[in-house]
Amino acid sequence: MKSRHPARRPLARIGLIGLLLPAALGSAAQSPPAESEAADDIAEVASVVPLNERPLARSREDAVKPEPLMPVRQPKPLASGFDVALFEAMAQDLVANQRVPGLAMAIVHNGQVLSARGYGITDVKSAEPVDAHTVFRLASLSKSFAGTITGLLVSEGALRWDSHVVDYMPSLRFSDPSAAQQLTVADVLSHRVGLGRNTYDRDIERNADYHDLVQRLSAAPMTCQPGNCYAYQNVAFSLIGDVVFATSGQFFSEAVSRRIFKPLGMNDASYGLEGIQASPRWAKPHVRAGGGWTSLMPKPTYYRLAPAAGVNASIADMAQWMLGQTGHRPDVLPAPLLATLQAPIVGTPPEMRNSSWRRDRLEAAGYGLGWRVFDYSGERVVFHGGAVQGYRGLMAMMPERDLGIVVLWNSESSLPSGLMPTILDRAIGLPPQRWLDVDPNIELLHAQRSPAPAHTPSGGSTTHRAAATPE
Repeated sequence: MKSRHPARRPLARIGLIGLLLPAALGSAAQSPPAESEAADDIAEVASVVPLNERPLARSREDAVKPEPLMPVRQPKPLASGFDVALFEAMAQDLVANQRVPGLAMAIVHNGQVLSARGYGITDVKSAEPVDAHTVFRLASLSKSFAGTITGLLVSEGALRWDSHVVDYMPSLRFSDPSAAQQLTVADVLSHRVGLGRNTYDRDIERNADYHDLVQRLSAAPMTCQPGNCYAYQNVAFSLIGDVVFATSGQFFSEAVSRRIFKPLGMNDASYGLEGIQASPRWAKPHVRAGGGWTSLMPKPTYYRLAPAAGVNASIADMAQWMLGQTGHRPDVLPAPLLATLQAPIVGTPPEMRNSSWRRDRLEAAGYGLGWRVFDYSGERVVFHGGAVQGYRGLMAMMPERDLGIVVLWNSESSLPSGLMPTILDRAIGLPPQRWLDVDPNIELLHAQRSPAPAHTPSGGSTTHRAAATPE
């Protein structure tokens, strides 16, 4: 049964204002895009503090005034049941007998990489082991990079969160003549464009050109005015790439590479089909075939939407991404920027019903700037998932515990999805729940073999070891 926390104000009721903290971004004065209440959106404002300490609703006039960030607090410790080697054993069990062909997992805590390893194989037709530098397609995990590169431009004053997209794309048109004039940068990154859910995704799947679909937005039905409702997008989300190009003079993928990949040491990361195919080792996508798996060549379709779904990266890269997003690379990603990106803007209650762990664990759900934000049994979790043919991935952070987790795999199986809630539960000490279909004897066997402390770092040797049985 889902636990209840009456003292906590649910995230589904929080509003826009926590996003835009003028003092936090320093160089550029900010003011929030217009926001009005929708049926399942907002009723109070959010600030960048833990969910259970959010202030009561303020007037819009008070909310837009500059305010300082809350002081950094000492992270809460991980619960005693948090055992990295056990999670590695679970991951290994998932690839046993090719239940899934290949998988990679990273766990970071307090600025250290506790584990970043590969399991299984890259391709059932050519069984090379997945290792820490095997590249996977990230699908919608790419959206966090789009929000971050935009935030870097905002933080240096090159544009504003409330800048209008039409100022950078003068030809942009919607079916409502006034809508394009209203659309802001923050609206795009928080999926508040006003279009129906996943507008033109089916056309992308039929190999339609992105630029042609942007022109066709003028004929797409609108469900609300920009900023007034949430509906997940891929085509419209990718408008942010045009804004980044117009602002920086660099192609979107080049800007991310120069400002994020290279300084963070994400040396395996790339954009696009050409990028993954040029990787020294990459995981092929797999789909069901008879009683097993068959590998495919990746489709170019969603790669055409670089901001929404264009990134390729290894688990070693994603460990560095988690370190950056958890505040341990302020030279690249300053803390005020992270606080802004990871603050919820709009409520997304349907996200609480998408899977068994969400139904049981989530008390509220929202979306920020390229990140989902959940109330996970009283803990703030910053999250995103992604899926495209033959690839899936999940990443999550618990900011108050300074924990980051990424799981990537190269098949359409949903089996590894249970790793994420399993690890989150152990981090906060919830009673074990069977989210993951692995050998129930693993925990007993591991306890007999490995008496090491629960959260002892795995060390450098396991960070790059491929497909090894846990010691």
